[in-house]
Amino acid sequence: MLPTETITAIADELAAAERDRRTIPLLTARHPGMTVADSYAVQNEWRRRGIERGRTPVGRKIGLTSKVMQAATGITEPDYGTIFDDMVFENGSVIEHDRFVNVRIEVELAFVLGAAVDGPRATVFDVLRATEYVVPALEILSSRIELAGRTIVDTISDNAAMGGLVYGGNPVRPNDVDLRWVSALLYRNETIEESGVAAAVLNHPATGVAWLANKLSEHGDRLEAGEIVLAGSFTRPLWVERNDTILADYGPMGTISCRFV
Repeated sequence: MLPTETITAIADELAAAERDRRTIPLLTARHPGMTVADSYAVQNEWRRRGIERGRTPVGRKIGLTSKVMQAATGITEPDYGTIFDDMVFENGSVIEHDRFVNVRIEVELAFVLGAAVDGPRATVFDVLRATEYVVPALEILSSRIELAGRTIVDTISDNAAMGGLVYGGNPVRPNDVDLRWVSALLYRNETIEESGVAAAVLNHPATGVAWLANKLSEHGDRLEAGEIVLAGSFTRPLWVERNDTILADYGPMGTISCRFV
C-alpha cells in the first residue's frame, strides 16, 4: 500500500482537478507501484472529503462491464465509483458543459433499490428481489486524469470517471420486462450515433449490481435501500461538445435527453 500521506495528497490533487475543471498527469506514471487497493483508498478519501463538504452520497456507478466499453478503454475489469446528489440531473436538463472534463455520454440502466444488497455471495436474483424499479439513464463521464495510457488504477482513483447522471423515461419493475433485451438508440443533434442492448453488460445488467455488492463487502460496505446504481454502459462512450443535444430512445421504456451549453 502507498503511504497514507501519499493517498491523501492524491485525493487532494483530484479534488482540486474537479474544482478547477482540469486534468492531471497519470498517477501510474508517477507512482509505478500503485495498486487497485491503493486506488480505492484514494477514491474513499476523496469521497470522505466530499461528504465533509456537505455532498450527499445517493448511489454508485459501475463501469467497464461490457466488452464494448473494455475495448474502448483498454481496461478488462469492472470498477465502481460514488454518485453524489449534486451529480443527478432530471430528464430534459440543460447542463453546463464546462462543469466537466473530457465529456462523454454512456447509455445505461439505473437500478433503484428498495432493500439492501449484501455480499459476498450476492446473486442476480438477490438484486432483482431488492430492486424497486429500473429506469433509463445517461451517465456523463468526466475524466480528471489524462486519458492516454491510463490504467484501471488511474480510473478508479478518479471516481471511475463519474461526472453526472441524467435519468427519466418509464420506470419498470424488474420482473415486468426482460432486462437483457432492453435496447437503446443514442442520438446527438438528431443523428443516431450508437445503439446497444443491455445484455452486453455481463449478459444481464443485474449481474453488475451483484458484482458491486460482492466487491463492496470486501471493504465492509454494502448497497443500501434507496440507492441508485448505474449498472454499466451498453454502448461506446460518445464525445459531447458545447451546444450538443443528446437523446436516448429506449423504446417502450421511453426517452431521456439533455443539452450541454
